[in-house]
Order: sequence, then structure tokens, then C-alpha cells
Amino acid sequence: MIQIENLVKRYGDTLALDHLNLEIQEGEIFGLLGPNGSGKTTALNCLLALLKYDRGEIRIFDHPMTPVSYDIRRQIGVVFQNVAVFGQMSVWENIDFFCGLYVPDKERRRRLVEDALIFAGLESYRKKRPRQLSGGLLRRLNIACGIAHRPRLIILDEPTVAVDPQSRNKILEGIRELNRQGSTVIYTSHYMEEVEQLCTRIAILDHGRCIASGTSEELKSMIKTGETVTVEAIDLPEENLEAVRALPHVFSAEYAERTLKVRFTGASYNLVRLLHYLESADLSFGRVFSELPTLNDVFLELTGKELRD
Repeated sequence: MIQIENLVKRYGDTLALDHLNLEIQEGEIFGLLGPNGSGKTTALNCLLALLKYDRGEIRIFDHPMTPVSYDIRRQIGVVFQNVAVFGQMSVWENIDFFCGLYVPDKERRRRLVEDALIFAGLESYRKKRPRQLSGGLLRRLNIACGIAHRPRLIILDEPTVAVDPQSRNKILEGIRELNRQGSTVIYTSHYMEEVEQLCTRIAILDHGRCIASGTSEELKSMIKTGETVTVEAIDLPEENLEAVRALPHVFSAEYAERTLKVRFTGASYNLVRLLHYLESADLSFGRVFSELPTLNDVFLELTGKELRD
């Protein structure tokens, strides 16, 4: 559905996109991750022909994407991180306005607006103004405005920022339903658990390049970390921390605020070896738990950065 080939974009001396290559298949929920300044926003703006780029090619639905590709644009729905609705209009009027940009037929548009209201769980708020909505409901309205015309491709940029858990669950289930109904979704988020739950494939961008892509499990297989063990309520002298770091298969060991976090490469009995050492060193501790690699581990190891807002 989407091919991005050797995309280059410069802002003066800054190289924002460095021969970026991405391919997104129809029917996917495709996660796009990257630290701040990685090129995600620039890539999306180039994809939508909102920004000129220096070199490369973008094709959507097997056609070149240009600023005048109106047939392609009509099949795309965009929901940006910043809520973009009209404060003087009601919920129903907002959805109707944005749907009307794509659907001129009034009767068909009325049905689509009603469907979008139901989809977003906003039926009982149809006459409300945006200022009368909670943050979560406002996010749902923002999404309803972007998808009411039933686009073939939907781009969702941080749609669950600063919303309550109930609204977040509603939004995530809505995205799954849109995908089940046939829409391909590009999804960006700083919430790794959302990306891992939702996305069929994921790409990680850094310094304007795609440094890794694949399913969640494929990405996890690319890194050294095989297991992370956390030990809480432990007083750990420096010499003991160094001894932990010297244990077999230890990838890294960090100690702060009486909590020890040890990352191991893929091997068996890591937890047993660590506990045996702590007991032999006569070190008391509280809760201990072990975790398999997460998407956050992948991101941290590949980029050297935590994913943060």
C-alpha cells in the first residue's frame, strides 16, 4: 500500500531524513516509533505531501503521492496529536464538517456522521460543544472527525495522550475495529504497551533512518537482552554491584534507590544464579521478579534512549 524509497529531507544543515525506506502492507496496523528528533513527524508530513523533500519517492495505493494527488488524499484520514476541532460547533457539526470535506452527498454524509458518533461513543454528546467535553471525549471527537469518511488509510499520531484509562481502552478497541473493517493504520505512540498490543508490524526510526522493523517478536530477537531481573529493597555496596556485573550472561546491571535491575543475554537459570550470589554474599532483599524482553527493551538497546513524551 505504501512505499517510501530513499527519502531525504534537509532543514538547512540538519539531515532530518537520511535515505529512509519503509514499506507498509494493506491491512496492517503499522507502528512507527522513534525518539524525539528521529524524523517521525517529518516522514509523516512528507507522506501526506505537506512537506517537500529533497530526494526519494513516495507511492500510496501504487501511485506517486504529490500535493495534487486529490484522489489519494480522499482515501486518507489523519488524526494528529493536537486536537483540531471547532469550538463554536457542536460535536455533530464538527464531525459533519470534516466528513463534508470528502463526502458531498448530504444523505450519505448524515449516515456516516451517525456511524462515527456511535463508533466514538459520543451519541449522547452530539449537541455538546468541545469545551464541555472531558479530555478523553475530546480525543474521541478528534478521531471521529478524522475517520468519519471511512478512509482506506488512517494515520493516528499519539491519539491517546493524556486520556483516562476508560477512554484509552475505547480508543484502542476502536482502532482494532477500524482495521477489522478494512482500514490500514499507521500508529505512533509513546506508550510501548499500546504499540505491542495493537501493531502487526513496527518500525523504529532514529536519526532519520529505519534502524529496525518487523513484528514485536522479531524485534525482540534482534537484541542482546533475554531476561530482566529486578530485585527491590536491597542495600548493595559497589563491590557487590561489580560482582553482579561479572556474573555469567549479565548484559548490564544498574542500581538506584535500593533497586537492582539486571539484564541478561539469552540463557537459562539466570535468576537462580543471581539469587545464589546474593544469598552467598549475605545480602537481604525484598521482592524479586523476572521479565522477558519488552518492546521498551528493544527501543532502549537499539537507540540508547528511553521513549518519552
